[in-house]
Amino acid sequence: MRKSPFIVLMVAALAACGGTDSTTPQSSSGTQARTLTLWHYEGADSAMGKAWAEAIKKFEASHPGVTVKFEEKGFEQIQKTAGMVLNSDEAPDIMEYNKGNATAGLLSKQGLLSDLTEQATQRGWDKALSASLQTTAKYDERGIMGSGKWFGIPNYAEYVMVYYNKDLFAKHKVEVPTTYEQFTAGLDTFVKDGVTPIANAGAEYPAQQIFYLLALSKAQRPWVDSYQLYKGKVDFHGPELTYAANTYADWVKKGYVDKDSAGIKAEDMGVAFMSGKFPIMVSGSWWYGRVQSTVKDFEWGSFLWPGNQLAPGSSGNIWVVPEKAKNKDLAYDFIDITMSKEIQNLLGNSGGLPVAADPAAITDAKSKELVENFNKLSAQDGLAFYPDWPAPGYYDVMVAGVQGLINGTAPGAVLDEIAGPYNENLADIGG
Repeated sequence: MRKSPFIVLMVAALAACGGTDSTTPQSSSGTQARTLTLWHYEGADSAMGKAWAEAIKKFEASHPGVTVKFEEKGFEQIQKTAGMVLNSDEAPDIMEYNKGNATAGLLSKQGLLSDLTEQATQRGWDKALSASLQTTAKYDERGIMGSGKWFGIPNYAEYVMVYYNKDLFAKHKVEVPTTYEQFTAGLDTFVKDGVTPIANAGAEYPAQQIFYLLALSKAQRPWVDSYQLYKGKVDFHGPELTYAANTYADWVKKGYVDKDSAGIKAEDMGVAFMSGKFPIMVSGSWWYGRVQSTVKDFEWGSFLWPGNQLAPGSSGNIWVVPEKAKNKDLAYDFIDITMSKEIQNLLGNSGGLPVAADPAAITDAKSKELVENFNKLSAQDGLAFYPDWPAPGYYDVMVAGVQGLINGTAPGAVLDEIAGPYNENLADIGG
């Protein structure tokens, strides 16, 4: 699902052992030079970007002679080309990749990812990650998450929340809502005052997450398990998705989201909110550290979507080691460092959601707010994954579907549009 620029790290490390030949670069001491290629797509000012930059320093310290080279790529580019890249000699040694059936699950089924089960047991990653966070780390032979072998390791968690501009709320006399009715009443107030309340991005993931939140407002856990894990049949014209489609279309008509937002990308949405142009942004905790470090001109906060037991969320994206990686041992070492208390605590104090931090070490007030809201959501079994996860290619299907709602396509037609590829994939896996 998301995000900021890809960063490619070329890490050259001196090996303590191993032979050499005339075609292999040699270090000044005569030992074989090795290169670890690491890709991730977190911005430098995000919580994960900060934590992993520190992890690289720790990696350098424990692997003498390391140098780091950055090459930036885009998330959307990798979303579309990962299968081809990982099936070539250009595969990195380790990369951050989107979790879920449609992405990591598909690559695992295609044999493009290394089985990390032995490493997870030996290095204690299985003990550090709760059962709910392990859901996105394991995939069965069909590529369905939740069971089977370990193909990825998450070292942070995430969830979707409502970011809000406290100054604009105060200016328009809107209270922080605790119920859905209070939420929509506040949206009506902003519209009446000539303000579009919600920053939106129809060209990428944010718009479909609002759509999913609306569906989840009418859903219970069994529906989520049916939709995400194929544990039951999903009626795309049932109450959950029908409510989401009708209400989203209504929100466009009411002016809660801009009718011209179908072509807006997530980055532009985030920048617009952080510059104070919108009272509300509905998006994930991956923005939290950036909002924290960027916003200087107004007070802001966050709250869970009012009235819902369920919200989009899960473990964060996962470290995967391509099957064609040339330096798997170094990749495992790097993952281990990102799971260390030092890096986990830094992630937590930088506006991220660590999976293995010391709670007493999270001292930043804003970070505590983030963690407390996540703990509340997690305690009520509220992590409902993401709408684009169930089927390969479903991200583009959901983007197009919700763009249709923004552009005035009939809700029933949109539900038919998103049902087709889902049911085709269900048939493919024998459902």
